Amino acid sequence: MTVGSRPLWALTSINDESLSDSTPDAFTFDYVDISNVTEGHISKNLENYAVRDAPSRARRIARPDDVIISTVRTYLKAIARVGETDSPTVYSTGFAVLRPDRNLVDPRYISYVLSSTHVMDEILAMSVGVSYPAIQASVLHRMRVPYCPRDTQDAIATYLDRETAQIDAVLAKMDLLSEALRDRARNIQTRAVFGLASGERQSAVDAHSPLSGIPSYWERTKFGYDFTESAERNRENPPGPLLSISEYRGVELNTRTEGQQASLDVSKYRVVRPGQLAANMMWLNHGGLGVSSLTGYISPDYKAFWISDRFEPRYVHHLFRSSRYINYFAAIATGVRPNAQRVTKTVLDATPVPLPPLAEQVRIADQLDEATTQVDAMLAKVADLKALLLERRAALITDVVTGKKELA
Repeated sequence: MTVGSRPLWALTSINDESLSDSTPDAFTFDYVDISNVTEGHISKNLENYAVRDAPSRARRIARPDDVIISTVRTYLKAIARVGETDSPTVYSTGFAVLRPDRNLVDPRYISYVLSSTHVMDEILAMSVGVSYPAIQASVLHRMRVPYCPRDTQDAIATYLDRETAQIDAVLAKMDLLSEALRDRARNIQTRAVFGLASGERQSAVDAHSPLSGIPSYWERTKFGYDFTESAERNRENPPGPLLSISEYRGVELNTRTEGQQASLDVSKYRVVRPGQLAANMMWLNHGGLGVSSLTGYISPDYKAFWISDRFEPRYVHHLFRSSRYINYFAAIATGVRPNAQRVTKTVLDATPVPLPPLAEQVRIADQLDEATTQVDAMLAKVADLKALLLERRAALITDVVTGKKELA
């Protein structure tokens, strides 16, 4: 198969539509940000906004079969073909919206071409900026991309639809397996940190009684009595790497900004030390608490707390990441947007906390360290397999659209 090339401007138009300035303030829509696009798919879990509350970037309009491609943070390789939607959808201005000329190009084909390693590497090479690499839409539109006759495009797209669907099905099963492993770990974690017997039914959790069912000889305290906020901020050089709080693993390196940290203004960032509890106040209902084992700096939106000597830090880590506390924080969080609900410091200070004997805390922590280490190992294996499949998917697309692989 012979493959030539053509500039994108000859095959597509770009950024044809935007949200009108006359759109009523009460008009609501689902918003697609760059973080909502991974592995060639647009997430179904989108935030819904009214125009009056929407981010300023929420402006682009895309139609079914348009291709959205990120022009900022291009290393994320956020690209996807737009499908039918059940409700109005608006896209970030961080995307370029390419509308294929259907007389010249199959929308499925151009989507595969743009997601190929060959094209994505060129986009990265043409991006400008170290901390926030971006490519101008006009530069993107002048790029030459692989091109072949219309009938061959259809054959390529049909072949890749079939082959990538098989890979995507396996990837989806891996995601379900990972979620099942996390749920299993959360269940073990929750029973242990609240002293619940194996097989004992967990009572419903509400905002007034998160400690129901704990052993009668355990003491009870409140967050504000045993957790003191650290006011330490970074004043000169970073004390270590930039850290974040992930949904499952807790405090870890912020790999999303790897290579960008040298250019960050960290003068307002908070410092977290080993043994301190870090808290993302807008993410507590997703496991946004964790005890750090590293020295580093965290977002100004986070808080860091010293833990009193009445608590074993490892017990605290498992306690606040249990499903019971996640549900509790979801019940007391406030805010208009579901994915940005905040727990205030005052409310957090009033949060009831169980206080088992210190020796029992150590025993529970030892038990959970072992259990979660096993789950971590299984999750790592699943992640490695997923990475290999994604590499195979990308290589297949690249080989087919560049003509290196003949269609079966």
